[in-house]
Amino acid sequence: MTELILAVDTTREFGSLALLRGPEVVEETLLHSPEGFGQILFGRLAELLARHAAKTAEVDCYAAASGPGSFTGVRIGLACIKGLAEATGKPAVAVSNLAAMATFGSAALRAVVLDARRGEVYGAVYDACGRAVAPETVMPFTAWLHTLPEGDIEFVATDFSPFAAALEGTRFAGATVTTAPRALAAAVGRIACERLGAGQAADPAAIDANYVRRSDAELFWKEY
Repeated sequence: MTELILAVDTTREFGSLALLRGPEVVEETLLHSPEGFGQILFGRLAELLARHAAKTAEVDCYAAASGPGSFTGVRIGLACIKGLAEATGKPAVAVSNLAAMATFGSAALRAVVLDARRGEVYGAVYDACGRAVAPETVMPFTAWLHTLPEGDIEFVATDFSPFAAALEGTRFAGATVTTAPRALAAAVGRIACERLGAGQAADPAAIDANYVRRSDAELFWKEY
């Protein structure tokens, strides 16, 4: 039987939940909670499972977006998934938001960018197989451009408009820009499905957050 996967993204103001059977999305739900997800997450998960007559014990793998993003949001999503996986004796997978966003690109090299506030971005480059070509980092956008590898680059972002002007006069002028959706849980779930099939799903106690930036960022973060 095809594996049932439950995926969660609570790393930003707009989060999402997804239920998948193998790589096929059963349902993906966008969440919006400016005050945080702690008070609504389990209720929304229960509603999602109930709509499809599924129980937590029937889930074969749990997955969470592991960041970068809001430190509190990252912790809430991971704690939820780790708790459910441990309670049901199932494996868990933590997936970088940037890796999930890269799946919406189509080029051989996909430069994923996410606003990190404080004049910086989270960025990384992935190939068409989802492998990291340039590591995840946080720095000003223009500085990040100088670190990108040679070759045709496709930019992937949920909102690239704050960065578009910075491409003028660079080798990236006219580069393809792809918009990733706010809801990333289904993409997280698909990556988790691949890792589960490859035997890379982990003991839930072993998965961890992907903050990229040091923890004092929480003092300055404003959800978006």
